[in-house]
Amino acid sequence: MKITKDIKYIGVNDHDIDLFEGQYVVENGMAYNSYLIMDEKIAILDTVEARFSNEWLTNIKNELNGRTPNFLVVQHMEPDHSSNIVSLLKEYPNIKIVSSSKAFQMMKNFYGDLFANNSVVVNEGDTLSLGKHTLTFITAPMVHWPEVIMTYDQEDKVVFSADAFGKFGALDVEEEWACEARRYYFGIVGKYGMQVQNVLKKLAKFEINAICPLHGPVLSENLGYYLNLYNTWSSYQAEEEGIVIAYTSVYGNTKKAVMTLADKLRACGKKVVVNDLARTDMAEDIEDAFRYNHLILATTTYNADIFPFMRTFIEGLVERNYQNRTISLIENGSWAPMAVKVMTSLLEKCKNIKYTNTLVRITSALNQDSLKQIDDLVEEIKSL
Repeated sequence: MKITKDIKYIGVNDHDIDLFEGQYVVENGMAYNSYLIMDEKIAILDTVEARFSNEWLTNIKNELNGRTPNFLVVQHMEPDHSSNIVSLLKEYPNIKIVSSSKAFQMMKNFYGDLFANNSVVVNEGDTLSLGKHTLTFITAPMVHWPEVIMTYDQEDKVVFSADAFGKFGALDVEEEWACEARRYYFGIVGKYGMQVQNVLKKLAKFEINAICPLHGPVLSENLGYYLNLYNTWSSYQAEEEGIVIAYTSVYGNTKKAVMTLADKLRACGKKVVVNDLARTDMAEDIEDAFRYNHLILATTTYNADIFPFMRTFIEGLVERNYQNRTISLIENGSWAPMAVKVMTSLLEKCKNIKYTNTLVRITSALNQDSLKQIDDLVEEIKSL
């Protein structure tokens, strides 16, 4: 794949993987992206996952057409991007490895002390000339590992963005970008919004024609759309108006209350997403909670706590710095309701959370009192 006249795509698609990072469902596989810049000197940017060594090395040789690469730029040390450093070094023993000092520390931890004579350490603003192409290095600590650098090609105005702007899914599958990029962002990068904001400020200084991430497609059109989404996500603002109802239900009574509430809200013209936390993809549930501006949590008291799937969900939100949202609460308890107390305690670390005044409390099953509370909650939400 040609990105520009001199920049080539040499990555691979993985359709054998079922769980990315051992937890994220990837029905459409993953792409491990790697790039090649052809000039007087030749630079490779990042490697690919270990299982694809032969395919990747073949891609490189096909593009090199007998030439020898001069540099390997290592932007990120996660093994899905770094695990072929050694195989490349064996193939091209004189290649120089360009990366941050923290990356070289990790390189030794992962792959041993093979790089002392080949290492070139770069810092913020350092440059590397390939000929007409000059690479500028941008430090991006904690987006989403501490060693990360990004690379800007001054000639073609291309940003190689490491894991930023990445998404789930192989490149040979057609799918809408934002959904899987959002799930990827909030699952993997979402905790580090402040650090992403810092990098976006750095990138704003550059004229950008294309963004080349380590996962997902090269972005070369309507770049404002992608940059604005990243700004929204990393500043923890809602992407759009809507209500997510995340619930757990043991015998169906909490579910009945949730469905009743959802129907009434939709009848008022509200966009409503309903997620049964025991049956849906937790990464999708977390994505939805960050996408919309209003979250309703509905769960049972369980062992003087809350149902385990709800606890996992809330802990996932807190871990990722959930904030700037309105939350409503529904609890069910047959003899000693504790759900609201537990949920609010778990959410104490979240910033700028506003709770609605109306609390829906179900005592085993819906009755006239709890149905009235649902109606009161609908009215309160309508007035927001």
